Amino acid sequence: MRVIDSHQHFWSLSTPGHEWPTAEEGAIHRDFGPDDLAAETMGVTLAGTVLVQSQPTDTDTDWMLALARDNSIVAAVVGWVDFASPDAPERIAALSRDPKLRGLRPMLQSIPDTDWLLQDAVAPALEAMVASGLRLDALVQPRHLPMLARLAERWPDLPVVIDHAAKPRADQGLLDPWRAEIETLAGLGLYCKLSGLRTEQAAGQPADALTPYVDHLVAVFGDRLMWGSDWPVLHLSGDGWRRWLDDSIHMAARAGADQERLFAGVAAEFYALGV
Repeated sequence: MRVIDSHQHFWSLSTPGHEWPTAEEGAIHRDFGPDDLAAETMGVTLAGTVLVQSQPTDTDTDWMLALARDNSIVAAVVGWVDFASPDAPERIAALSRDPKLRGLRPMLQSIPDTDWLLQDAVAPALEAMVASGLRLDALVQPRHLPMLARLAERWPDLPVVIDHAAKPRADQGLLDPWRAEIETLAGLGLYCKLSGLRTEQAAGQPADALTPYVDHLVAVFGDRLMWGSDWPVLHLSGDGWRRWLDDSIHMAARAGADQERLFAGVAAEFYALGV
């Protein structure tokens, strides 16, 4: 089966402005690059990946784009811009000229103000994204879901994908109110990533405990759900890239997902990938 990984990271601890991971995240506190990904995905028909920012810095975004130019496996990059900066529209316009830049991701989960993305100060950045044909990766938590509904209504021409299914409280097996709120967003035409859920579980929980979440995501998003590894953050759960892929295939099959769409087609469509 052909696979497009819609959500993976590279980082170098020596990059100026690097903030995370720290030594406290020992399993991933080292450099990760294309050779590491190639080793973990050996034997899989990996058609391409979407490289997503991990640091809230311009330096990191520039570093990722340079890396992507020299590595054909990276089909697209989702970068970072300070949306609240007066210079954001100019920066966004410049970044959009890079052929691999497909989207931007403000680190909303780290911002205390849940409605930060709705403030007037960031509107020029969102306008610039729409004008440049970029997508928004929404790194959010369940608290943000009502805000995303308002965002979608205010900015109907901005394509939005919800990273990691908004990080439901899988450690406690909680489904509500996440279940109803994310269904609302599916009804508004947003996309979603089946990614990052293993690291939301408690230590020792098996992957198949995520079945109720996967079933719901497949049911409400249908052919707007895309698979991502969230590698190498995934290692914090004790899993590797291939094991999460295999577990996802089994859960998605039980849920009746269109596997070609889930594991390749949706990502290619959403990010306009030439793979």
